[in-house]
Amino acid sequence: MTTEQFNRRYLYLRRLIDARLVSGLKNSEPRDLMQGSRYVLAAPGKRVRPILMILSCEAVGGRVKDAIDAAVAIEMLHNFTLVHDDVMDNAPSRRGRATVHTKWNLNNAILVGDVILGLAYRTFLKSKTNNIRRATEIFTESFIEVCEGQAFDLEYEHRPNISPREYSRMISKKTGKLIASATELGAILGNATPKQTEALRSFGRHVGRAFQIQDDLLDVVANEKDLGKKIGGDIVEGKTTFLLVHALRRSRGAEKARLRKLTTRRATPVAFRHQRQLVKEVTSIYERSGAIEAARTQIRQETVAGVSALDALAPSNSRAMLEWVSAMLVRRTY
Repeated sequence: MTTEQFNRRYLYLRRLIDARLVSGLKNSEPRDLMQGSRYVLAAPGKRVRPILMILSCEAVGGRVKDAIDAAVAIEMLHNFTLVHDDVMDNAPSRRGRATVHTKWNLNNAILVGDVILGLAYRTFLKSKTNNIRRATEIFTESFIEVCEGQAFDLEYEHRPNISPREYSRMISKKTGKLIASATELGAILGNATPKQTEALRSFGRHVGRAFQIQDDLLDVVANEKDLGKKIGGDIVEGKTTFLLVHALRRSRGAEKARLRKLTTRRATPVAFRHQRQLVKEVTSIYERSGAIEAARTQIRQETVAGVSALDALAPSNSRAMLEWVSAMLVRRTY
C-alpha cells in the first residue's frame, strides 16, 4: 500500500468510528447530560486507539466488524478519562474547545464522564466473540490502570524528585495501558494465537510510551497553531513530564533549583504576563541539559521496539499500516 492509500484507509476508519460514537446517544433528556455527552463524543480526535484495535484485529485475520464495537468502546473510555482529567486539572479547553465543566458546570461534567463510561461498557458488550470474558477483563483492567496512572500523576505533583522509572510507570498506566489494551483486544477479537497476542500487546505498550513522550515534547517544541493551545502548558502547570524528570537529573546549581520549584508550585498559578518568560526560561534549561534530545531518542527507541515486535506477525497490509501509524504518531505536530 502507498502512503496515499494508508491515509485514505485511516480517514475511512476514523469516519466509521466518529459515526458510531454518537449513535448510542438516543435520549434527549436529561438535557444538559445528553448535550454534554454528545459534545464530548462528537469532538474531533485522531481516534488512535480504536484504529489500532481494528488494524490489530485485521493483522491476525479478523475483520472490521469483529472489532468495531470494542474499538468504539475504547474510544469512549478514553473520552471518559479526558472529561475527568479536565475537571482535576481545571482545564479551560480541550482540542480547541471549552471543556465540559467550563461550558456547563462541575457536577454535569462528572455525570457526563460517568455516562460515557457506562456507554463504553454497554457498547463493548455488543462484541461478538467467544473470548468475551477475557476481553472484558482486559478492558476493565485498562480502566483501573488509567485511574492508577492519573493518581500517580497527582501524587508526583508534590514530590521534587521523580525517577525515570517512576515516570515510566506513570505513563505506562495513564497513557500506554489503553493503547496496549487496544492492540491486545484487537488480537483477541481476531482470534490470534498467544504469540500474536503478545506481539501486539508489546507493540501497543511501546507505541503508547512513545505517544506520551511525544506529547511531553510537543508541549515545548510544537507550533501553537498546530497544537491548538499555548506552548508550555505543562511547564506553567508544573506537570511531571519526561523533560522535567530528565532535566532535573542532568541540571546543577541554580538551574536545578529553578526546576525544583516547578514540582511544588502548581497550587500557586503563574501570572499570565510571566508565563511566556517562564516557558522560555525552562525550555532553555531543557535544551542545555539535553532533555529534549533525550526525549527524541527515547521516542525513536520505543517506536523501533514496537515495530520490531510485529515481526511475529505474517506480512499483511494491516501489519504494514500498524507500522505506518506508529511512524505517523512520531511525526505528528499536535
